[in-house]
Amino acid sequence: MEIEDNGFIFSDDKRKIDIVAVHEFLSKRSYWAKDIPLERVRTSIENSLCFGIYKDSKQVGFARWITDKATFAYLADVYVEEQYRGLGLSKKLLSLMLFHTDLQGLRRYMLATLDAQDLYTQFGFKPIENPERLMAISIPNPYHNED
Repeated sequence: MEIEDNGFIFSDDKRKIDIVAVHEFLSKRSYWAKDIPLERVRTSIENSLCFGIYKDSKQVGFARWITDKATFAYLADVYVEEQYRGLGLSKKLLSLMLFHTDLQGLRRYMLATLDAQDLYTQFGFKPIENPERLMAISIPNPYHNED
């Protein structure tokens, strides 16, 4: 899938992804993947359904679904470079991602966010019902000791 809109390309073609640019953003400017090693980013991309936003062949946004493509998908690593925010790119990206043919008929779509609830509620996401049923193993600073 590839769509052009106002000079931006939205694509699910992994060959277009600038892994170094994605790593730079995630490891240095995100709160959720601070210090993530390049090889972890590469592996996460290889094992996910990924989407990029490009302007003049430069990576300006990224997001990925961690999914079995049958019942469940978890939205992760969503970002748009600061200078391109406010242009509706994240909304366009989410629209394309939610209606991707590989993700139709799933039982659950999930995500976690610190500060973007207003964006995601526009697409039907809402707080978890019965959060006491959910459990996790959380490891603080998981990349601190990796190369």
